Amino acid sequence: MTQTIIDQRGRDLAIIPPADLAAAGRQELITALFGAHLSLEITQGMELDKRGHFLRTLPMHFQDIKLALQQQKVPFRVAFDERPALPFQTKLAMQARPYQQEALDKWLAEYSRGVVVLPTGAGKTFTAAMAIHATSVWTLAVVPTIDLLQQWRVALAAALSLSAEEIGVFGGGEKELKPITIITYDSAALYPRELRQFGLLIFDECHHLPAPTYRLIAESAFTPLRMGLSATPERSDMAHIELEELIGPEVYRRSPAELTEGRFLAQYQEKAIDIALGDKDQERYTEQRRIYRSFLQRRRIVIRNPEDFQQKIIYMSARDPEARAAMLAWREARNIAMNAPAKYTEIERLLQEHSADQVILFSEYNYVVDEISRRFCIPSITYKTPTEERRLILEHFRSGTYTKLATGRVLNEGVDVPDCRVAIIVSGNSTKREYIQRLGRILRPKAGQALLYELITTGTTEEQIAKRRR
Repeated sequence: MTQTIIDQRGRDLAIIPPADLAAAGRQELITALFGAHLSLEITQGMELDKRGHFLRTLPMHFQDIKLALQQQKVPFRVAFDERPALPFQTKLAMQARPYQQEALDKWLAEYSRGVVVLPTGAGKTFTAAMAIHATSVWTLAVVPTIDLLQQWRVALAAALSLSAEEIGVFGGGEKELKPITIITYDSAALYPRELRQFGLLIFDECHHLPAPTYRLIAESAFTPLRMGLSATPERSDMAHIELEELIGPEVYRRSPAELTEGRFLAQYQEKAIDIALGDKDQERYTEQRRIYRSFLQRRRIVIRNPEDFQQKIIYMSARDPEARAAMLAWREARNIAMNAPAKYTEIERLLQEHSADQVILFSEYNYVVDEISRRFCIPSITYKTPTEERRLILEHFRSGTYTKLATGRVLNEGVDVPDCRVAIIVSGNSTKREYIQRLGRILRPKAGQALLYELITTGTTEEQIAKRRR
């Protein structure tokens, strides 16, 4: 048997058989080239290109294809550079913390593939820089927001002793590909051909990757080396189990508590503060919950997770008046619980107690963020805040010109929020990810103890949510 060639054809990986298999059919080719060494899932997805008489498959199967050919003892040649070397030297600008070195070692031991789970503030970007330095190949870092393009560019340049101009940015109107490039998830999904130039893919906030549109990024890349980074990779739809296929196995994990013990993150204390509803609000809350629960009982509906609620309540409400009434009752009860008026009194007390501290306040509802900003004359950031205004507010907060800041979910991730000592969750949701992201805003090493307050309306679903999340 002469040599088989692995090459690129459009968006696919092409396995071009030798001349002596030119007349073979699809299944005959698969059997001759791979034997039983390739999974059924991969072989079922292979197509025979009848014009060129070669097999097509997803680029992400590149490593599996190579291994199967080796095990079948089929001579082959890769027609493209699978590990393009960086054209310049990098040098780490500081010494790695022990857990960062452990994470890198575990990742390298898994053939430079896998997910690293570290808390916000633990230096995930520097861990990525260590991977770039260790492999010294063309690298594409995929980030979820435009804000992070420049943040990653500056951070990697500093960590690798490079100038920012040596690192490319692709997204937000810029399309500059360099040996080390930062790209947004949206741009990577739109321009899959650009992925093939790189030998290492780094996915920041990799829990986004299993989404239907974004998973195409991993599937379309020939890149053999892959690193995923996240503080909370778990997804409520359980799609995080797909990360092993898209990136590799989870190779390393450390919790905030573990790194606090080692003094790598700030010592912190979590304080739950009970908030009571007034009599009228309690009556309204009880009535709205009664409407919602009676609907579930009548229809024998069981809600186990957010996906159940979306499919069995929200979708149904578009055509079923009773379902719509139940959804509105659920929303009203939730609104009463999460935004009890007594919370504003407690906020005032906490702001007075921490008048000398940097404090960030989080709310699930943007109108509550606006109300906190109006009542207490403090700056706020929501999804409506213009980019330049948001940049200036964060700059003033970082410098200490502003010592208080109210925000919604927009600063949960994807933004380099300045460090502070105190965070107040005025209202949150049931997801562990959101809670850990907000906790991470106070965890950077500092003198003294950081504090995370959570205002919880007693006797409501908010209390149940907090208990379940913990």
